[in-house]
Order: sequence, then C-alpha cells, then structure tokens
Amino acid sequence: MTAPEITTEEQIELDKALYDALNPLASAIRSRETGQPVDRMWDANPVEVALSVLAAWKVMDAEVRRLAGQAAATAGSYGASYEQLGAVWGITRQGARKKWPDAVTRPASAAGTRTLALFGGSAELVRASSGDWSWEGTGADGTSSAAADGVRYATPEEAAAHAGAFLKEHALDIDGRS
Repeated sequence: MTAPEITTEEQIELDKALYDALNPLASAIRSRETGQPVDRMWDANPVEVALSVLAAWKVMDAEVRRLAGQAAATAGSYGASYEQLGAVWGITRQGARKKWPDAVTRPASAAGTRTLALFGGSAELVRASSGDWSWEGTGADGTSSAAADGVRYATPEEAAAHAGAFLKEHALDIDGRS
C-alpha cells in the first residue's frame, strides 16, 4: 500500500470537518485566555484571534500524531512491517522506525513463539500457521496448563492475557505457598 491521494471533493470535505472540529477548541482557548464568553471570540483583536486559532491547530496536531502512533502500533501488532508503515506514511522504512520505534514487535523466534514470565511462572505464546495464537505454561506452584483444545486468540496480547491470568492464579505468596 502506498501513501493515499485524495480527490478535490474529499479535500474540501476534510477541510470542512477539520474546521468544524477546530472552531469550538479555538473558541474555548480564546475564552480561557481573555475571560470573554466563547460567543465573543471573534470580537477581539484579529492577531489574538489568529493566534488562538493557531494554538488550537497545535493541539490538534499533537492529537493527530498521537492517534497516528496508535494506528501504527495497531498495524504493527497485526504484523505490518516498518517498510509497510513507511510506504503508507510516505517515508522510508528507517523513517517509520524512527517515528514509531515501538510499533513493530519482532517475534522471539522464527517459529513464532514468545515467552511470558509473570508471578514466578512462565508461559510460551505460540503462533499457529494460521496466524492465530495459543499458550501453554507452568505456574510458580508447578501447575501446568494450556489454552483449551481448539481455543485460539487473534493476537499475542490476547493469548498473553489468558496465560497471565493462569500464571496469576498459580502464583506463590510471600511464604512460598500457592
């Protein structure tokens, strides 16, 4: 996938939506700065009004960056590479790695397994050839278990959550008892 281009009509709609989202924020910022009611924002000095609008764009820019980072991390959690993230963003693989350093996780081994160590026990998260995940582990109390037969999870995080619950249930207390 390459960086998307939008049509003129889409650009007009996007601009309208962004301005519609921006105006209440700019008005609120201006109101806080001056103590004036929000509905009087445009009655102020034009330079101050323009600076309030610019301040609101800065807030929106930070939010877009945050949301883009979340989208990159989500894509990475589903297996997207830095090369793919970069292509969509219109930057190099190295640029994507610099922009979102934690977006792409590397599997612990070529076989698609990851180790989870919690509460004194450990579990292996195993990726099936279908791409789904399962787990098997041993709690600190010596109890072994695995995902129920046929149960598969869409993401390693989901498998880790279930394995983690098992490990917590089979942890030892401070005195070494379960």
